[in-house]
Amino acid sequence: MRFENKVIFSIIFVLSILFILSAREIEIKQPENPKINNITEFKIEIKPNNKKIDNLPRFKSGEELVKAFEEARTQGREIFAETLSPRVAKTLAVAEQASVQASSTRDFSETNIQVAGVDEADIIKTDGDYIYTIAKSNLVIVKAYPASDVDTLSTTKLNNFVPNELFIHNNRLLLFGYSNYNFDEPVVRIGEPIRAVPYPRYVGAVSVKLYDISDKENPKLLRTVDFEGNYLTSRKIGPDVYFVVNSYPHYYKENSSCENIIPLYRESKGNNQEFKDFNPISKCTEIGYIEPIQANNFITIASISMSNENKAIEKEVIVGSGQNVYASLENLYIAQTTWSRYNEFGKLTEDSAEKTIITKFALDNGKIKYLGTGEVKGRILNQFSMDEFDNHFRIATTIGEVWDRNKKSSNNVYVLDEALKVVGSLEDLAPGEKIYSVRFMGKKGYVVTFKKIDPLFVIDLSDHEKPSVLGKLKIPGYSDYIHPYDETHLIGIGKDTVEADENLKQQREIDFAWYRGIKMAIFDVSDVEHPIEMYKVVIGDRGTDSPVLRDHKAFLFDKDKSLLVIPITLAEIKGERSSPYQYGEFTFQGAYVYDITLEDGFDLRGRVTHYDDDEAFKKSGYYFGGDSSIKRSLYIENVLYTLSDNRLQLNDLDKLERLKVLDFGN
Repeated sequence: MRFENKVIFSIIFVLSILFILSAREIEIKQPENPKINNITEFKIEIKPNNKKIDNLPRFKSGEELVKAFEEARTQGREIFAETLSPRVAKTLAVAEQASVQASSTRDFSETNIQVAGVDEADIIKTDGDYIYTIAKSNLVIVKAYPASDVDTLSTTKLNNFVPNELFIHNNRLLLFGYSNYNFDEPVVRIGEPIRAVPYPRYVGAVSVKLYDISDKENPKLLRTVDFEGNYLTSRKIGPDVYFVVNSYPHYYKENSSCENIIPLYRESKGNNQEFKDFNPISKCTEIGYIEPIQANNFITIASISMSNENKAIEKEVIVGSGQNVYASLENLYIAQTTWSRYNEFGKLTEDSAEKTIITKFALDNGKIKYLGTGEVKGRILNQFSMDEFDNHFRIATTIGEVWDRNKKSSNNVYVLDEALKVVGSLEDLAPGEKIYSVRFMGKKGYVVTFKKIDPLFVIDLSDHEKPSVLGKLKIPGYSDYIHPYDETHLIGIGKDTVEADENLKQQREIDFAWYRGIKMAIFDVSDVEHPIEMYKVVIGDRGTDSPVLRDHKAFLFDKDKSLLVIPITLAEIKGERSSPYQYGEFTFQGAYVYDITLEDGFDLRGRVTHYDDDEAFKKSGYYFGGDSSIKRSLYIENVLYTLSDNRLQLNDLDKLERLKVLDFGN
C-alpha cells in the first residue's frame, strides 16, 4: 500500500505540474546513465511556450463572415457585433531599434518623420552618396555626391506598375505602388445546356517590390508581392517594413462564398517574375474582426523583410477599414471612424455618436500580434493626432461639425493605458471649433483649433489620469502642421486669416474668417501658462499653397544648420485689394529657403524654382500645377537638391546659385 500511495502521489504531482505549467512546453529527457540503484530517473526540462496566444476574435466559419458582409450591404451601416468580452494581451513585444541606413559619414538630411527610429516611405531618399527617387513612373538612381560628379546611374522602367513610395536599407530598396490585372474565371451559367463561361475579374493590387541595389547601374528585382486593395501607409523599423492595405469584398457572383469575397494575394521571387496564381489572402476562419466595426472592408497588416528576401511575409487580416496609422518602435495603432447609425425607421440609434476605434498590434522583428482594441469619442485629423508615451496612448479628436448650429463641435484629448482603456480625458475643448493640428511632445501636448482665430492650447499630460490645459494663445490664422524647434519652441505652418465682416456673417448665419496666404510662426511655450508668438511671416495672398499643409514629408528643417525649406505655390494680388476674399494671381512655384533662429526668426535666404520662365503662370487659371513644381528638398553637405516630376536640381546651399540640373526626360 505504501508503494502504491507513492506511485499515486507521484502521478498527481506530475499532473499538477502539467496543469500549472500548461502555458509551457515540457520535455522529458532521460539522463545518459538512467539506472541508479535500480531506479529509473527522468529529467523534466521546462521550455517557454513560443506559440502565439491568439486573442483576436475570429469568424467561426465562412458562412458567418459572408453573413456579416451581407448584413452590412443590405442595412447600409449595419455592424457585425457578436458581443464578446474584451480580451487584451498585456505583454508588449520589443522591436529592435532602427539601424542607421547609410555608412556615409557625410552630413545629409533624411525624411521628416514622426517618431525617431521609425522611418516613413517617401518619393525620394538619400544615403549621402546616392539619391533614389520616383520620376515619370520610373525608379531613378543618381550618383549624388560630389556635385561635380552627379549623374543618373540607372532608370528602371516599371511596366504595369505605378510606383508610389520607397524605402532604402543598406543595399536594398523597397517600392510600393499599384498594378492592375485581369483574368477570366469560370462561372456556371444555368441554361440549355448548362455550361461554364469565363467571367472577367479585374484586380487592382498593391504591389511591393524588393530590389538589390548593390549594382546601382543595374538594380535586380528580388521579390514581388501583390495584395488586392489600396495602400494606406507603411513604417520601417530596422530591416522590417510594416504596411497596411484596405480591401473591399469582391462580389462578382450571385451567392458568393467566403473564398470569393476575400481579397487576393500572390508573390514571386527572382528577376524572371514567374508569378504564382492569385489565391485568397487568408482562410475564412483565420480572419479576425474588431467590434463594433462595420463589416464593409478588410484590413491587412503585413510585414516584409528588406534584408532577407526568403523570409515569409507576415500578415494579419481583419474586418474593418483603416484611416490613420501611428507606429512606435514597439506597437502599431490603426484608427478607424465609426459614424452615426440609424435604425430601420431612419432614426439615430441610442449610441449614435461618431467614435474612433483604435486597434493595437505589437511589432517584433517582422512579427505582428494583435494586442487589443479601444475606443474614444470623435474623429481624428491625421497620424499626429496619436502618440505613445510611458506605456500610454494619447489621442486628440473632434466631434461634431463647425457648421452645425444645433450642436456645436468640440474637441477632446484622451489618455489610454496599455490595454487601451481610457484612464484620462480632457473634453469639450474649444466648443464650436475643430482641430487643425496636433503635436505630442513627452509630457505635453499642443493642439491647434480654428474657426476664425487660432487658439494654441498647451496640454499637461504629466498625470495620465488628469490631462489639463496649462495655457493658450489666441492669434489670427492657424497652423496645419506643428514641428518642434526644441523642447520649448514650436514652428507652426498654416494659413493667415482675416475675420469676415458682420453683415456677411449674419447673412450666412455662421461666424467665420477668410483664408489668406501661408503663415509661418515660431511659438515660445517655455512659460506654459502664457505661450507667445515670437515671430511670424506671411507668404503671398489668398490662393498661396504648400504641400507641407497636407504632407509633413515636404518639410525640411535642420536646427544645427538654421535651415528651413518649404515648397510654395505663390499667389499675389496685383494692385489694391478689392475684397477680403480676393484671390491672387499665380506668380511663382518653388522652394523658399530660410535661415531660422530664435534670435532673428525667419530670414529669407532665397528661392529656388524649376520653372525657367513665367509662361506656365501666365496660362494658369483658378488652380495651378505643373510637372516642374518642386515637391521635395534635401541636402548633402553644402548642396541643396530639389525634386519635381521633370528634374532633380542642385543649388549651392549658401548662395542658392544653380549648380546642375538632371532632366528626367519625357
